[in-house]
Amino acid sequence: MHPKALLDESARLIEQVFRFEHPADAVVARHFRENRSLGPRERATLSDAVYAILRERLKLEWLARSGSGSKWRRLAILAFPGDRDFLKSALTEAEKTWLDHCDKVAAADLLPQHRHNLPDWLAQALREQVGDEFDSLAASLNQPAPLDLRVNALKSKREPVLASLRQAGLSAEPTPYAPLGIRLQGKPSLAKVPAFVQGEVEVQDEGSQLLALLLDARRGEMVVDFCAGAGGKTLAIGAAMRNSGRLYAFDTSGHRLDALKPRLARSGLSNVHPVAIAHERDDRIKRLAGKIDRVLVDAPCSGLGTLRRNPDLKWRETPDTVAAKALLQRAILDSAVRLLKPGGRLVYATCSLLQVENEAVADAFSLSRPDLEPVPALGLLSDLRVPGADALCSGNAGQWLRLWPHRHATDGFFAAIWRKKA
Repeated sequence: MHPKALLDESARLIEQVFRFEHPADAVVARHFRENRSLGPRERATLSDAVYAILRERLKLEWLARSGSGSKWRRLAILAFPGDRDFLKSALTEAEKTWLDHCDKVAAADLLPQHRHNLPDWLAQALREQVGDEFDSLAASLNQPAPLDLRVNALKSKREPVLASLRQAGLSAEPTPYAPLGIRLQGKPSLAKVPAFVQGEVEVQDEGSQLLALLLDARRGEMVVDFCAGAGGKTLAIGAAMRNSGRLYAFDTSGHRLDALKPRLARSGLSNVHPVAIAHERDDRIKRLAGKIDRVLVDAPCSGLGTLRRNPDLKWRETPDTVAAKALLQRAILDSAVRLLKPGGRLVYATCSLLQVENEAVADAFSLSRPDLEPVPALGLLSDLRVPGADALCSGNAGQWLRLWPHRHATDGFFAAIWRKKA
């Protein structure tokens, strides 16, 4: 595609994404479906430009003010990835001069909001939580996430899979904490990689792997993944159960559960039972009350711990939407706990960085449930021989799992654990 046409296409896509009516990845995917003539290179360029602007929106919008012409074209120019000469072949002389001026702006010339590129309410909330680490946290959130894999223990072990991936030409290393995790460099396509095709690995962030590990599901148990989604943690739990017992994957979205089916087929698991529910008080849940050994509530949340992957969330979420999600999280917990039998374990998890969705929800739930006793995450991770477990936990005696992108190179995750008293 000619540089000018590619730049114009980029500007059109950026304008669509910035309506914030739908998640950015869904808008980009739809655009590609509607424009099938775009080749792999054009798609990569368009996608990279969109995500660059979402990550550095405040900085790029500030720089764009000094230019002329369409706002979307100016943003597309500033975020255009790759070779500058290729880009400049699509620009007017005035645009080239303006771009050169923008490229010379030093970090020292930027205001704080242009460096961290977070909305004010979110920057304030995170600064209150991490203090002097805020700049490091903000910088980490504006970097693309690596691609993490989990080895399917039903089919292989980590060392043979590492060797297989390297033989396929991928740069692969063990993750530092999750015992079955592998981290890849870059953005390789896995569609034709033998280990992926054969179900020996599944895409899953290292932090998400640790959450599934906390459930510590065993052979022959009755287990529920209460908000299964597309099933990343479901697959990890099923493999930990060695394909025995019964694992229910609940979700209110049948569409998300449909996405689990091909992953299930590739994994070799037969103990997983996807169940679409209407809401957290569905009759299907009532029938299992008091019968379940372990319940994972990976609750719907703001997702602000995944900004490395989903930078549009910081512009789509607000304090009001976050508060509404905290109320929903509490309602889901109140329903899910009814499933536990005496001695059963409940794990509450989010991929949020915010206390209002994490510690605040967990503390309020604990106060309302004298029939539960908190279980420190540190003790569980230590028993599972997770390296550096103390660095992964927060609260008194390592009460909670607390993962931060700038500290642990994972997405931001939180988890609290309880046991139902006999």
